[in-house]
Amino acid sequence: MTQQEIELLSKIELHVHIEGATLPESYYELAEKNKVQLPVQSLEEWKSFFEFKNFPHFIQVYTSAISALKNPEDYTYLIEQFYAFQAKQNIVYSEAYLSATFLIEAFKNDQILEAISQGMKNGESKYKTKVNLIPDIARHIPESQNKVLDLVIEGYKQGLFIGIGLGGLEKGYPPKLFIDSYKKAKKAGLKLVAHAGEADGPESIWGAIKDLEVDRIGHGVRCIEDKKLLDYLKQSQIPVEVSPTSNYHLGIVKKGEKHPIRKMVDAGVYCTLNSDDPAMFSTNLSEEYRQLQSQGFSKEELLQLNKNAINASFLSQDEKKKLLFL
Repeated sequence: MTQQEIELLSKIELHVHIEGATLPESYYELAEKNKVQLPVQSLEEWKSFFEFKNFPHFIQVYTSAISALKNPEDYTYLIEQFYAFQAKQNIVYSEAYLSATFLIEAFKNDQILEAISQGMKNGESKYKTKVNLIPDIARHIPESQNKVLDLVIEGYKQGLFIGIGLGGLEKGYPPKLFIDSYKKAKKAGLKLVAHAGEADGPESIWGAIKDLEVDRIGHGVRCIEDKKLLDYLKQSQIPVEVSPTSNYHLGIVKKGEKHPIRKMVDAGVYCTLNSDDPAMFSTNLSEEYRQLQSQGFSKEELLQLNKNAINASFLSQDEKKKLLFL
């Protein structure tokens, strides 16, 4: 595919974080508005600070950026900016994560749901793209899960959310800690997703499948370490949300090595392509396609990854058919 073909392709993205897709300029603007002191003295310094250096630095950037969010309406702004960011890349549909553990700690449910609703209305009216939201539990703060679930179910009833996710620090916080919450979420009608097989190994993916009964797996690249798991994923066709640049930056895959999505696709695993935290990793979905093309993926394979994302989405069958014919 040419660069222009990739840019013009009507793309679908299923694994992208609202907070991680927000540009540094937007956070800087919010920090100034809310009188929050960032660990820099200027916008140019903030842009430089925002660039990924290593995992501890990534956490520092993420924490500093989130500290600028002081009011519910700040999320209205963030969500509207996300619509603009996706539309600019010709991403016509996204399923995006929100850090719900932070939300329930910072705001009352009715306040944040109203702010999110307004952000989605603003985004839909201004930009030609559709977004559905999946709030996630920070797994390293398992005590937050009940409050997060209450927020997500309430938002689901209002038509704001479509599912629940599990993110945050993976090691030491296995899926089994969240079994009850996921059972309740499923009973409420929510779709189920979990980050697994990124910082932790195949056992984390098995846990997401067996303990949480997920509909999709976030990241999942370490499935290649377990032949039985690869075979299971091939047979079950549980979609896996792969984010190559994120894996390189966080050291899950060594730089210079071919990304394991090649082995996953060859093994028959149902893969989709995503950007994860694009603003923080200096990437976007078009760049992810270009990266795989540079590693030998054909035009047909790249188009198939996009079709996979359509079919793996939580849209209705009629909505999927419309996207397939774009």
